[in-house]
Order: sequence, then structure tokens, then C-alpha cells
Amino acid sequence: MITENKPIIQQMRELMRRMNYAYKTENTYCDWVKRFIKFSQMRDKQGLFENSEHKVESFLTDLAVKKNVAASTQNQALNSLVFLYSKVLSKPLENVQAARSKKQPRIPVVLSIKEVKEVLSKLSGTNILMVQLLYGGGLRISELVRLRVQDIDFEYCQITIRDGKGKKDRVTPLANKLIPLLKAHLLQRKERHLMDLKEGYSGVYLPNALAKKYPNANKEFGWQYVFASRNIAVDPRSGVERRHHIDQSAVNKAIKVVVKKCRSIDKKISAHTFRHSFATHLLQTGTDIRTIQALLGHSDIQTTMIYTHVLRQGGQGVVSPLDRL
Repeated sequence: MITENKPIIQQMRELMRRMNYAYKTENTYCDWVKRFIKFSQMRDKQGLFENSEHKVESFLTDLAVKKNVAASTQNQALNSLVFLYSKVLSKPLENVQAARSKKQPRIPVVLSIKEVKEVLSKLSGTNILMVQLLYGGGLRISELVRLRVQDIDFEYCQITIRDGKGKKDRVTPLANKLIPLLKAHLLQRKERHLMDLKEGYSGVYLPNALAKKYPNANKEFGWQYVFASRNIAVDPRSGVERRHHIDQSAVNKAIKVVVKKCRSIDKKISAHTFRHSFATHLLQTGTDIRTIQALLGHSDIQTTMIYTHVLRQGGQGVVSPLDRL
């Protein structure tokens, strides 16, 4: 419940940390609440309780009508405000009727096998290993950078994705050809980790519950990130100096640089393109759609079905009459 002695944003952050929300989510939610308060011209905390449903409706409608934001952006704003009112203020929103942004169906950008080979041929070092994991296992970029050493199972040739989208765990394949490369990378990673400990830096970040249950686990190699940042940084939550995982932008930047060198590729490619390509190429080789759904971690089969549209030859699977002349 809201208290008078703490700013509302501070209370929200503290609650999200107790509930083990990701730091990125914490910042995003708090930013939306700040924008909502500014939009509603609230001068004090009491303004949050007065005519709350109407204020939320006006804010969301403004985002859709005047700001013309994407449906996912508006949903993100709504989720932030639902969290504020239900969890922080203990005053759940009852009936919000706002103009909603419409999400238009999009066919994902997919690379052919030849194009994947071309991109990989221009990558090197850690960058090629990361992109191979994206394509070989259908990982999201956020899942790749948060991989920990113990999530790699060389014996069963699989990768365990922990706390993925929707707070779900899943297992995805580890390509056999990546095993020697990944083992060599982890040997170097272990050397860097031992040097960090010798130099007195704290171990890796662990969620609050794990950090309390296993107080020394943060220094064990199994808990370290597979792809760590080059630099030591201050943890914004605890103020502790430690080595975090590599930033997602570094991976996308490396991909963008090499794609420009690929003369035959004019598609807009990001790290997520390799996840789309993973699913599409599995479909091409006859993998069951339900299996692909499980590998991707989709809750709804309809989300996975979008890849069947990619495989259709021509518009809606129709052969152009010009080809029959």
C-alpha cells in the first residue's frame, strides 16, 4: 500500500525488486508511470486515486490516437499502470475503455540457408559463436546474453533457457559443430573469471532469492555468464562492482556491420532474424509444428504458425499465371 514517506517511483522499484522483475522491466515500468503522472498533471500522490480509470483511459487513448504508437507499446504502458494500481496502490483498475492501437500482422524476415552461410562467413571470434547459437538454437537475443555456463549441457547437446519470455524455462538444441568452439571459449572465460576473483571483484549477479539461499554461488564458475562484458561495471541495484553479461546492442551492431558487406543481402536483419530463420528452416526439413512451438517457447500455436506463411511459394501459395506461359 502507498505510504506518504516514500516517492511512488521508489516504492514501485522496491516492490519490483522484491518480486524479482528484470532491471530492464523495472526501468520501463517506472518510465511509463512517470509519463502517466506528467500527462495527467498530478501534483501529489492523491491524484493517483482520483478518477483513476478515466485518467488511464485518457493516457492510453492519447498514445494510440495522437502519438500513434504500436500496439505492443500501448500494451506495455497499460501493463505498467496495471502493476502500479494493483500491486503498489492496492487499487486495481476495474474497467478501462480506451482507444487501442491495432497490431497489424507481419510476416517475419527470414534468411535462406545460403544467406545465413554468407553472414556467418564474415563474422569471427566471439561474434560468430553468438550468432551461431542464435541460429542453431532459435534463441532470443536476451536469452543469449543471459546464458550461464551451467545452462550448457555438452553431453545431451542441449541448452536450457532459464526464465525466458513469460517466466518459462525450456530446452533447445546445441549444434554438435559448436561444442569444440564453445568449450574453447569457456576455457578463456574461466581464466578471466579467476582473474576477476583474484583482483577482488564480486561475483556475478544472482536474483535475490538465489543470492540469499546460496551466498557463495555468485563466485562459482557455473553461475557466470557465458558471454561476459569486457568491462567491470557498477551494479545499479546494489552498487557492487562486477562483470555483467555482454550488452545486446553489441551483438546487433556486429550483425549490422557484416550484413553491409554482404552484397547479395538487402533485407533488414537483426539478431531476431536468426530465430525466425531457425524456425523456418526446421519447418522446411519436416519438423513438427508443435515441436517448433516448444523449442521457441511460444504459448500459443498461432504464434508459431506464422512461419508456415513464409514457406508458401508466391502469394498465398498461388503460382503466378505468368509462369504458365
